[in-house]
Amino acid sequence: MTVDRRRFLATLGAGGAAVLAGAGPAAAWGGLTAGRPSVTAWPQRARGGAHLPPDWRKLRARLGSRLLLPGDPGYNVARLGYNKLNDGQRPAAVARCASAADVQACLDVARGHGLPIAARSGGHSYLGYSVPNGGLVVDLRLMSQVHVRPDGTATVGAGARLIEVYAALAGAGRLLPAGSCPTVGVSGLTLGGGIGVLARKYGLTCDRLAAAEVVTADARVLTASPASESDLYWALRGGGGGNFGIVSQFTFRTAPAPGLTVFSLHFPSGSTAAVLGAWQEWIARAPFEMWASCQISGGSPSTPRLVGCYVGDRAGADRLLDRLVSAAGVRPVSRSVEPKSYLGAMKYMAGCSNDTLAQCRPITEGGRLPRESFVAVSRMLGPRPLDAGRVAELMHGHTGVDLLLDSLGGAVGQLAPGATAFPHRSSLASAQVYASTTPSGRQAATRTVDSIRDALARLGATGAYVNYIDAGLPDWGHAYYGSNLPRLKQVAHHYDPDQVFAFRQSVTRA
Repeated sequence: MTVDRRRFLATLGAGGAAVLAGAGPAAAWGGLTAGRPSVTAWPQRARGGAHLPPDWRKLRARLGSRLLLPGDPGYNVARLGYNKLNDGQRPAAVARCASAADVQACLDVARGHGLPIAARSGGHSYLGYSVPNGGLVVDLRLMSQVHVRPDGTATVGAGARLIEVYAALAGAGRLLPAGSCPTVGVSGLTLGGGIGVLARKYGLTCDRLAAAEVVTADARVLTASPASESDLYWALRGGGGGNFGIVSQFTFRTAPAPGLTVFSLHFPSGSTAAVLGAWQEWIARAPFEMWASCQISGGSPSTPRLVGCYVGDRAGADRLLDRLVSAAGVRPVSRSVEPKSYLGAMKYMAGCSNDTLAQCRPITEGGRLPRESFVAVSRMLGPRPLDAGRVAELMHGHTGVDLLLDSLGGAVGQLAPGATAFPHRSSLASAQVYASTTPSGRQAATRTVDSIRDALARLGATGAYVNYIDAGLPDWGHAYYGSNLPRLKQVAHHYDPDQVFAFRQSVTRA
């Protein structure tokens, strides 16, 4: 069966999702959140009599059955995103694009009619920004080809999911640092930065971006690279999906794929303060080859675990883990350390080690979708450790809530905050607060995760990760982008002056 987020949280502790595709601010997930403004509300466009509906017949002439309107067979599946809480959103159309030219045709037909336009790759937008209510979904999932060149660069279609990228690269003996969730789209992950399980050794996913093919709001196809449209290239590396255009293809600089070692350590309940305190000091001093996520399950008391990936052999991983256990003064109740191939390690982190590649992949035909129902928010730790005892207190009693701390540092910190649009270069780790819920429990779950998020800010974790986008985050523009926000606004205005792609938390609205 296809893995879901709860399964890999529960079985591995391998957390952290990424986001949507080239669409809404990465991290891209809609619907009405109790106590918050509606996240389905796009910026007000002039909707008076001057705006006629788009000529869907013209687009149908190009796309045929790949254009799905309400009432068409397949629409009710195609309209769905990953988070079930957003199922109330009903786009006016879903256009399944197979090329940049298809994307151009979508913009030519839909632009100027006052309806939201958003791209979708993986569809993991936390707030459903990639499936705008009453808007056009530019679905990129047919554009999933991955080609590895002899020089090690790889061209990747904007609709590729991570497990597809990993499998293709592994076949060529190459790797790309990226996230753990196998069904996440490469687009949203990259455009928001790309925190992942090999980041400390190889950098963020966006740090490996050599060029991007982008369809702009006026339906031009541009190549963004250091030598061409350099401001756009800068913005695409961490500025969030859906802000500057629709990326149709990426070119990445990959690295040779060495042997890896994966591990999972579960510690006893009540040891959160000791384990987290030791982990923060340990990971800050660890070699770049070590990546580890410290994950805390709320409860009375809370329970910590560690899951990670080491670029090297089992003996090297064990030596480093022994130091952590010694520093924490707490013996794990279980410990698993296993050597893996690159693809094997990525399947392990995805929670589908024992599955075939087909079972790890998203199943999107016939009405079967790997989906979840949850709320999640984020913070970015600063360069200094948090008060581990206070964090343990925050998680006490919150059964069903997980705090996922994914380590940064290493290669991520080798770039200046303004070198790319991703500003959190000095952060020790990202923090995601995640809770499974149902529509009836959404209000209570939202209050809980928001309270933990705000408490983390009071402890010094004031930034946030745009790929875990959050409708209730105070001062979200600066939290996501820091001092890079003014430049991002300039780039967005230059490439989309009419705000064709604007949505409630787009750069232009910050």
